[in-house]
Amino acid sequence: MALSSKTPAIHARDFSWRHAGRKKATLTGLNFDIVAGERVLILGASGSGKSTLLAAIAGVLGGPDDGEFHGTLEVAGIDARDTQRLRGRVGMLLQDPDSQVIASKVGDDVAFGCENLGMERSEIWRRVTEALALVGLDLPLDHPTSALSGGQKQRLALAGIIAMGADIIVLDEPTANIDPVGIPQLVAAVSQLTGATVIVVEHRVETWKDLVDRAIVLGSDGTVHTDGPVEQVLWHEATNLAHQGIWVPESYLPPESRLQHVAKLQRPPSNGEAAVQAQGLQIGWDAQHPVGGERDLRIPLGQSTVITGRNGAGKSTLALTLAGLLPPLSGDVSVHPEIAAGIGQRPHAWSARQLSARIGFVFQDPEHQFLTNSVREELLIAPAIVAQHAGPKLGRLRSWRRAVTNEMESRADQLLADLRLEHLAAASPFSLSGGQKRRLSVATALMLEPEIVFLDEPTFGQDRRTFLEIIRLLTKLRDSGRTMVSITHDPLVVELLADNHLEVA
Repeated sequence: MALSSKTPAIHARDFSWRHAGRKKATLTGLNFDIVAGERVLILGASGSGKSTLLAAIAGVLGGPDDGEFHGTLEVAGIDARDTQRLRGRVGMLLQDPDSQVIASKVGDDVAFGCENLGMERSEIWRRVTEALALVGLDLPLDHPTSALSGGQKQRLALAGIIAMGADIIVLDEPTANIDPVGIPQLVAAVSQLTGATVIVVEHRVETWKDLVDRAIVLGSDGTVHTDGPVEQVLWHEATNLAHQGIWVPESYLPPESRLQHVAKLQRPPSNGEAAVQAQGLQIGWDAQHPVGGERDLRIPLGQSTVITGRNGAGKSTLALTLAGLLPPLSGDVSVHPEIAAGIGQRPHAWSARQLSARIGFVFQDPEHQFLTNSVREELLIAPAIVAQHAGPKLGRLRSWRRAVTNEMESRADQLLADLRLEHLAAASPFSLSGGQKRRLSVATALMLEPEIVFLDEPTFGQDRRTFLEIIRLLTKLRDSGRTMVSITHDPLVVELLADNHLEVA
């Protein structure tokens, strides 16, 4: 049933939420109404509770075992904890595209929500076709979802939400994994959702400011800091918002606060040596589905190479292959002999311990590299295991803590401080916000101080402040003589980090 334009789609009064195991509430005393049909942009620093608020609105925060719910939060006039009554009323697009892929084929995936709502089959497939066209996924209905890139999976998930016809649509950084060409297409698709209440979480205001009616800014303490029309919020609060970490369009900021004043540190030209080189390289997950043609390429030693390209071009697959984590279908990948240090130059033949000591990798999905129950232990486990295997045997894997040294602990604490994670040292990695998970994944890759570091979307989910902190950390790493390879959709990362720019067609 469609909501009346006078009915509050969202009604919050003194709403608070504290995750289980946390001393401090993530959201504190929120008070606001969102009218049916309104389009609202939720802003705030990384970790301010934006994604938690969307999860609450969608009814997926969990029960008493997951945290404490205080106050009132009503969605379409229904208590947000009444998940049965909310069914079908709210559609949610998560930060992680992989977590929402359900079926093995594109058409079946989009149809899944409609089928659960009991729609007629003919109506389902009409909606599926229209939704796919709306988000710009011009693919056969039987196209395998496993072959989609992260950005394509994001658009696939949005198509599923559109097909269900939900009254309220919440989007959690929906453009983060979409290439620059696809972003306007996605925004245009959202703009056509007439009548629906749309709530968007996004670090970068520029993408959505012309589409939304209003901005709600969450402070670092989980309260509502500012609430009003977008233009008014930007003109009155631009500098303050930028200091909080919000990506305010540069035109609203005084010259001294603009990113043009962030210096890009210059390095001497490469000496011509390659940290990694490939000849006749053919990449792919299996021989039946090669990605692109044969490639010859060189990653210069001691410099920062940034890889860009459209969604689906094979950027992540290329990085995994160059890093020794995915074998080439054909051709050769070799590492500089000084980095290999006598174990052979082909990284695909190295053991896991040999590889992790020489090459670090930050995966596109941070959770793919989490192994422990606390943030601090995530930083300690890899160097401890490497030390454990290099020295006397200490027993089974669970004994890794015995191999932790004071030096490892000091380095872990410094990285936590550098990336603003020290207050979360005891928290579960899986309870962090998307931006915090990304910073933790970067830190884990740097703990072993590898000679080569691959980073797949290292600045994904970051606010303005933590983005710059990651850039400074990576710049420092580059200036120490290490080799970096970063995959990104962000032109600003190219501008600030690239000694070399590789475009993957």
